[in-house]
Amino acid sequence: MLIAMTRFGSALNLNIHFHILFLDGVYVYRDNRPPRFKRVKAPAKDELEDLVQLISRRVGRCLERQGLLEQDAESAWLDLDPAEDTDAMPQILGSSVSYRIAVGPQQGRKAFMIRTIRPLDRPDPGLERVAKANGFYLHAGVSCEGHQKDKRERLCRYIARPAFAVPRLSLSSTGKVVYTLKTPYRDGTTQVAFEPVDFIARLAALAPKPKVSLMRLHDVLVPNHRWRGLLTPAKRRKRAMRPSDSDVVSPIERHAAMTWAQRLKRVFDIEVCSRCGVIDTKIFNCNFTNRSNTCRIVCYVNTNVRTLTLNICRN
Repeated sequence: MLIAMTRFGSALNLNIHFHILFLDGVYVYRDNRPPRFKRVKAPAKDELEDLVQLISRRVGRCLERQGLLEQDAESAWLDLDPAEDTDAMPQILGSSVSYRIAVGPQQGRKAFMIRTIRPLDRPDPGLERVAKANGFYLHAGVSCEGHQKDKRERLCRYIARPAFAVPRLSLSSTGKVVYTLKTPYRDGTTQVAFEPVDFIARLAALAPKPKVSLMRLHDVLVPNHRWRGLLTPAKRRKRAMRPSDSDVVSPIERHAAMTWAQRLKRVFDIEVCSRCGVIDTKIFNCNFTNRSNTCRIVCYVNTNVRTLTLNICRN
């Protein structure tokens, strides 16, 4: 199970939610036989509604035990300590959650939404496996089969995507930062406009705290799990013993992890020379803190590199 904590919404607003990528079934291990995968059927609508109600109650009790939530028989409300006057971050976070302007002369007003298409009247076809309760939203309508590697890779790329896409940012004639939504809202909204200072405040609200991992791994596919070597095609896990030369090893087991050059190519479509590590792109900026290592690192320059700028630190 892979859990990715996402802090952003489609309009650069603070919207903390979780994407969970998990196996649609369980592994059964009996009588020292190899683990066998047992698939479960897709959840029904009523099961999702029961689950989101359970999540809502447990999260509420957790906040109540920490002294952050007060509730009675009819309603519940947050009981937070007042922020210091010198700390502007709580106000920036609150404005980002509520789609409001955080700084500037229009502070507190709703962010400027641009509608360029007519509102959508047809029902959303993706609401078959969706449940809502007390402000919680649970969606379980996306799945892929074991042989659909391309679709699984797209899911992984989706849950690990950055907060915004640079090509969808633009500057209007009035000096505002305009961000185009990937998918229009049902009311016809296609773009969101920010003042430059408010845009910086939006980005500040989306930045996570230092040294906080946004990815969590659980269950049998974690590197240290004792069953991982029995389940993965490469038969490897973090603390597994290396096979000896006399052991018969399949090609899949001999497959090594991708190098950094291969990962750059796969994720960012960046070509890297396998001999010297020079990035094959039009402009390459490289900062070296040690002048003596420059010749060692950049040993050759590929002919496709038009500009190579080396900014060597004087210190």
